[in-house]
Amino acid sequence: METLFIEYTGMTEDTLTARMPVTPGHMQPLGLLHGGATVSLAETVGSAASHIFLDDPHTYVAVGQEIAANHVRSARSGYVHATAEFLHKGRRSHVLQIRVVDDQARLISFIKMTNAIVERVSKERG
Repeated sequence: METLFIEYTGMTEDTLTARMPVTPGHMQPLGLLHGGATVSLAETVGSAASHIFLDDPHTYVAVGQEIAANHVRSARSGYVHATAEFLHKGRRSHVLQIRVVDDQARLISFIKMTNAIVERVSKERG
């Protein structure tokens, strides 16, 4: 989060939102927002949402299982904002949609992420 300057900006009962500035360090050689930076923002907010909304965070943890992104527009400046929302919140998996938009609320990327919910392994057990 520090490397990409990602910060959380909002939360509701069902969503988590974060933003990331579009800087030269976030761009690919053509001067457009790098898709990998966009996916990093999405995975950050999607993973955090699963952790925040776990029913029993002392016993279980969410780990990334799959992520797929469709990039429909790019950005050259300003911020991009990612909102993670649950499509499925089960005992063993979470499926989230993450919409990434620019400062004018135009869709940049649409991401689907699946997190597996697994039992936390204690340090004593290894």
